Amino acid sequence: MAHTEERLMKVANGWPMLFLNIGMVLGGVALLITAGVQTENTQNEDWLWLLLPGFLLIGLGVLFFVGHFTLQPNEARVLILFGEYRGTVTKSGFHWTNPFYTKKRISLRTRNFDGQQLKVNDQRGNPIEISSVVVWRVADTAKAVFDVDDYEHFVKVQSESALRHVANDYPYDHGEDEDVSQLTLRSGLDEISDALQKQIQERLLKAGVEVEEARLNHLAYAPEIAGAMLRRQQAEAIIAARKKIVHGAVSMVDMALEDLEKGGVVELDEERK
Repeated sequence: MAHTEERLMKVANGWPMLFLNIGMVLGGVALLITAGVQTENTQNEDWLWLLLPGFLLIGLGVLFFVGHFTLQPNEARVLILFGEYRGTVTKSGFHWTNPFYTKKRISLRTRNFDGQQLKVNDQRGNPIEISSVVVWRVADTAKAVFDVDDYEHFVKVQSESALRHVANDYPYDHGEDEDVSQLTLRSGLDEISDALQKQIQERLLKAGVEVEEARLNHLAYAPEIAGAMLRRQQAEAIIAARKKIVHGAVSMVDMALEDLEKGGVVELDEERK
């Protein structure tokens, strides 16, 4: 599929053309009135030839009015002439161009896509609920209009697809006896957000869309396993607390034996220790 590249286009200032159009219409009306009055006064049809240029001026004036358009800041108009892309106008103001151009308005403002909650499986196969917020803007109007059917719907579908892919690549949280440095969805939000933004940007390049930010705004276990996972976390916390208590008790005994030996209070062989 051939990709369309954006071409910036300069157009005429709309104010001079507006006055010209008004002058053409008024001039045409004046010719029609002159032809009618002179024909009636002189009873001579020689003045009727003024009707043709009068109607012509009025028709051209009305036609040229169609070429006027306005642009607000951070807006663009894609100009199409009989199915052929001619260029994009991004300069704000009052403009005039060929009245036969089809002018498609495109917003260049930053937008938010607040995705719905998706139920997916993490790296371990646990069902989780996850959603994201994507901040994006149109960077290439030609690709947004001509390379995809509906760029707003394209952003939605591809963002959800990228979120599913990222969720499948990482576990929800650290498991028992796992390396705590391992990246998880819960502990590495900044890294996960960067990975998600990269995934979405790669998918949206063909639509001329720039992703400014992507981040998770909801993350939880699915309801069917949430209770079991909570009990597992509580059990892990109890076991970790007991390990710390035992480790503390052993450390205290070890320190006591060292102090007794250093002070010469008692000497114990290895068996008595």
